[in-house]
Amino acid sequence: MSLAKITRITGRAVAVPGDDIDTDRIIPARYLRCVTFDGLGEHAFRDERFGPDESPKNHPLNLPSAKGAGILVAGFNFGCGSSREHAPQSLWRFGFHAIIAGSFAEIFFGNSTGIGVPCVCLSKDDLAALTSWVQANPQGEVTVDLEALKVNAGGKSYAATMPESARSVLMGGKWDSVAELLEGASAVDALAKSIQYIR
Repeated sequence: MSLAKITRITGRAVAVPGDDIDTDRIIPARYLRCVTFDGLGEHAFRDERFGPDESPKNHPLNLPSAKGAGILVAGFNFGCGSSREHAPQSLWRFGFHAIIAGSFAEIFFGNSTGIGVPCVCLSKDDLAALTSWVQANPQGEVTVDLEALKVNAGGKSYAATMPESARSVLMGGKWDSVAELLEGASAVDALAKSIQYIR
């Protein structure tokens, strides 16, 4: 199984400002009972997007311009709270293929990398400038360039950071450890048969 080498993602962006947006806000706990991740996308930020009577609230993801957007711009400590992998899954299934923030919770970051969603960080000032630009230009394109470690938007280029370990597996197409294990199934079988177990 050959995985995509993720080096550059371009698309329209949506800004969901605010620091410490936790995984329960991203995907409420009642949706964790699912057997698969199918259908989680429609429930991303569910309680912030809709009231108890299902009436839509004033949330960035409810704007018409959010439909088809592929990049999410958030604040600092994004994805904190419980370690539910449903959170990045719901964002990916909503349509986001990259996330830009000031910083990420470690487990959320790892779960995102594991499904091929790069998470890059910008400085406080650059993040504020990008957020303002995205809000003013909902049809504008943003590029997350992992090769150059830059975020490009509106004719400006912002220096981005991410751990080299995550960057290398994304760019090398080695981001899914399960797929990589399955790809080497024959080698695993051969090794298992060569081991002499002591009883």
